[in-house]
Amino acid sequence: MLHPLLLGAAVQKHVEFKGFTRIRRVAPIAIDTHGGRAKALQRLIRLDFPVPATVAVSFDSVHRIASGELPDVAGLLETFDTPLVSVRPSSQDPDWGGPGAILNIGMNDARHAELTQSHGEEAANAIYLRFVQSYAINVARLDPDMFEMGKGLDNAALKSALDAYEYETDEYFPQDPAAQLLEVLRSMARAWEGTSARLLREARGAPADAGLGLVVQQMVLGVGPGESGSGVIQFADSTTGKSGITGRYLGQSQGRDALRATNGAIYLTNDPRGPSLEGQLPEVFEKLKSIGDTCRTKLREEMQLEFTVENGALHILDATRVTRSARAAVRIAVALANDGIIEKNEAILRIEPRSLSDLLHRHVDPRGKRDVILTGIAASPGAAVGRVVYSASDAQAGAARGEPSILVRRETTPEDIRGMHAAVGVLTERGGVTSHAAVIARGLGLPCVVGASDMRLNHKNKTLVTPDGRTIREGDILTIDGSTGQVLAGAADMLDPALDDAFQTLMGWADAVRDIGVRANADTPAEAQVARNFAAQGIGLCRTEHMFFDEDRLTVMREMIFTDDPKDRAAALDRLLPMQRADFTELFRIMQGQPVCIRLFDPPLHEFLPSDREGMRDLAEALAVPLSDVTRRVESLSEFNPMLGMRGVRLGITVPEIYDMQARAIFEATIEASKQGDPVVPEIMIPLVSARREVEIVKARVDAVAAAVRTERGVDFDYRLGVMVETPRAALRAFDISQHSDFLSFGTNDLTQMTYGLSRDDAGRFMSSYVSQGVFSEDPFHILDAEGVGELLTIGADRARKARPAISISLCGEHGGNPESIAFCRTAGFDYVSCSPYRVPVARLAAAHLALKQPVS
Repeated sequence: MLHPLLLGAAVQKHVEFKGFTRIRRVAPIAIDTHGGRAKALQRLIRLDFPVPATVAVSFDSVHRIASGELPDVAGLLETFDTPLVSVRPSSQDPDWGGPGAILNIGMNDARHAELTQSHGEEAANAIYLRFVQSYAINVARLDPDMFEMGKGLDNAALKSALDAYEYETDEYFPQDPAAQLLEVLRSMARAWEGTSARLLREARGAPADAGLGLVVQQMVLGVGPGESGSGVIQFADSTTGKSGITGRYLGQSQGRDALRATNGAIYLTNDPRGPSLEGQLPEVFEKLKSIGDTCRTKLREEMQLEFTVENGALHILDATRVTRSARAAVRIAVALANDGIIEKNEAILRIEPRSLSDLLHRHVDPRGKRDVILTGIAASPGAAVGRVVYSASDAQAGAARGEPSILVRRETTPEDIRGMHAAVGVLTERGGVTSHAAVIARGLGLPCVVGASDMRLNHKNKTLVTPDGRTIREGDILTIDGSTGQVLAGAADMLDPALDDAFQTLMGWADAVRDIGVRANADTPAEAQVARNFAAQGIGLCRTEHMFFDEDRLTVMREMIFTDDPKDRAAALDRLLPMQRADFTELFRIMQGQPVCIRLFDPPLHEFLPSDREGMRDLAEALAVPLSDVTRRVESLSEFNPMLGMRGVRLGITVPEIYDMQARAIFEATIEASKQGDPVVPEIMIPLVSARREVEIVKARVDAVAAAVRTERGVDFDYRLGVMVETPRAALRAFDISQHSDFLSFGTNDLTQMTYGLSRDDAGRFMSSYVSQGVFSEDPFHILDAEGVGELLTIGADRARKARPAISISLCGEHGGNPESIAFCRTAGFDYVSCSPYRVPVARLAAAHLALKQPVS
């Protein structure tokens, strides 16, 4: 035991609580009170692994320390046989992070003299110098540059570090082990509860009040006589999840030095490239393999072991869950389930639904042209194409308009997190793989390139200049490749992600337990194919207006707009009929008999006309009409608030020829596609309905078109007609509206706008302020407002079922891919949700989680 003089008499006078527990086989240690690291160490002790004496400091104790209370540090140190200890963080989830480990606490001049005699001067210097540097930087918060001592481990280097500390603090380096330990504990506790750390872990999914435990462990030095050193070993690859031993070992080292060493570290397994632990210490290597196998079966997880060898003896210092990419997490969970170590349902629950986005990212096609304009550090995998923006608010505004944005910053801060949520990719001038931008982007599954220091960034002018002199302005298109660290000019050719057998297996298990359908919003055959690849159960929203913006179709649409006679309009639309029919036939073919819900034409007609004089002149030439006619028609179609003007069903009633043409195209495509494969039962959805009579009028015309096509073709077919509920009145009058509808699908994008009286195109300008001040708990365009908009959904669904008990109810806004929205829809008894194709797997897995965690009675 330690000599009483080393126990810090001054500290003992102010002891207020014990605050620690020795980790033994039966000690009351739990993940939700002491953290995952503490619990893992207890499990290792129960398995009789060679773990040094260890003490756990609970969440509550750490919070009290941060608040200024003093733990019984002297009593804690009495637990150990030697005064040298380490402190490591122990949070509930290792992904939430925490302060870095500090080793060799208790090192002082007297201990240095002892170690010089027992381990040699170089070893003693290395141990003392390491602690002085760690303490100065992480506890005293001194400038790290003051303690960059190079590679020297002589007495001069140690003296230089001690002198630098004394110069900066006006006091000699603390010699009392108890005082040292107290300051380390206090520093770690306060760092965890600081604003920056809290925002960072919240971005990784931690609750605001997440606790931190600390683990205090007796040091095993790893330096000195005999074979000594430290290393890290794991038995599954962090990137792919495939089985295999990875890691490094470095002689005469401590902690995780082997992973950081540029030379001297050796391989673990026999390798033709150099020496290995297996070759030099075969008994230690075999024991590590045995421990790894036992951890996998007994702890039911792939673990990373931090170990130290001291004079040939193996010691296990730490065991943490292997850090893993989303792809690796899926493969590991599926492998554990296939090997009977965990149940399939547990494998499902181990994968966070949002993490799947990392598997689903697109990549730059290596066969395509790569116009590389910048190179930085590959910080988060995947590739993205978007318009350049230089602020988080602009990224949010772009997302509200449906425009993908590449957020360019000098470096990101917690204030940029919402902008990163809204962007499709991030590029920073500064930073490394552990910078704020990199960490947050990986957590969000965002492609990210950091440290592109060769660019000259001017936020005031909203420009960046590349090394070859090109100027990139706001709105320019860039491609960022977070897998290679390259930034490409323009929109590069992209490849869809390759989804392996482990992913397909996991999703199959998820589909077997979920109890709500998942469809995709898909407007083009390409999007439909992605939806099909991701096993969407049909298309829940096909926005047909996107099909009219191709150059050949746009001209015909404009001709139709400039006609005044219904017969002339019908003649113009007849030219669009075969194009629409081909579109729908291809969608039906791809979906192979699965339901396809086609929303009839929705936007106001002015969107198809030019807004500037040059465009109007070009249109006048194309249509061979006077420029004044074009100007008058554009002015006559302009509206003060077009999103609340003549669009949707209002346009379908006043210009019925458009819906007639679309209905005919759908029915003719139905007949054609049914010949080629499974029978097709199309779903036709009327947009922006607010009154029953609107449905009656459109239904009568659609039914008439169906009858005409049946007669002309001599073929019978079925179809379903429904309503997209986007106005509050439609939700409130759902009893009336549903009497003429086979289904209701809630379009929560517009419904949220109309409920709040808030334009989603402009909300990004002030939404961050509203959320930060607690006006809204979240941006209602990102997370469904369950209280306001949700109440309208509940009212509408209930009233619709009273009129037609068998009516199908769904949600087709972009909210449909959010786990929170899916939870709401399950509780409300909706039949399915529909979201963008790349969010379909996320929705499928989220639905499975909810079915397992919250069974609906």
